[in-house]
Amino acid sequence: MAIEIDAHQHFWQLSRPFRYGWLDAPALAPIKRDFLPDHLAALMQQTPIKRSVFVQTQHDVAENRWALGLTERHPFIVGVVGWVDLASPACEEQLLEFKDHPRFVGVRHVTQDEPDDDFIVSKPVLRGLAVLERHGVPFDLLFYVKHLRHAATLARRFPALPMVIDHLAKPRIKDQHTADWLPHLRAAAAFPNVYCKLSGMITEADWRHWKTDDLKPFVQAALDLFGSERCMFGSDWPVCELAGSYAQVYQALVDALGPISAAQHQQIFGGTATQFYDLDIG
Repeated sequence: MAIEIDAHQHFWQLSRPFRYGWLDAPALAPIKRDFLPDHLAALMQQTPIKRSVFVQTQHDVAENRWALGLTERHPFIVGVVGWVDLASPACEEQLLEFKDHPRFVGVRHVTQDEPDDDFIVSKPVLRGLAVLERHGVPFDLLFYVKHLRHAATLARRFPALPMVIDHLAKPRIKDQHTADWLPHLRAAAAFPNVYCKLSGMITEADWRHWKTDDLKPFVQAALDLFGSERCMFGSDWPVCELAGSYAQVYQALVDALGPISAAQHQQIFGGTATQFYDLDIG
């Protein structure tokens, strides 16, 4: 039986010397506490998920080291999507510290928080992305809808760099608005090196009153454009706790996908992530 994988989750420990100031926002008070592997393991037992991929929260290579240490004590964490400074001349040196670790599987930058909407296509960052392409290290695109226009540009420039759009680029699910999102998602999907994470959706819906039907148009659009072979499930835990439980996130995607084949289910809930990140799931 295929092993199901959560391709997008986080840990944080507030006593660590990292920058957790973003958790000071009043709306995030419910998740301003430690979230660690033992907490996630207990929640995964309520679902068919058996493995997970940690995704960075810090622009700090020290978080890479911390997360990779967690994988040694918690074998269910089969991948770490870490961070290197793409805009720095030290980018390649930083990457070389981690790239051969069997659990270091990708890189992400919190592009959505950059004040320059064109940060990801700036010359220094493009040089950094070329380093990732040269070393075969996948890249997570953490975009808002306003950044999504850059996905096709990057895919065209770096055809050998696997890229995945986190959280469908955070479309306006609460407003059921797709006009500013769908054309750019379609343009990105035209490139075979671009994938999509079916993640982060309930926190883009009405936190208190969302329902599966709110997610369906967005899930179906992504599935139609990318196919199950380029879509992967991610819980976005513990951020998802703002709007629903881990088990609710899992079931919401199952329901929003509707009647799909067993093979499609296996791809979305494990196969795609395994292939994209080259995971050793044991």
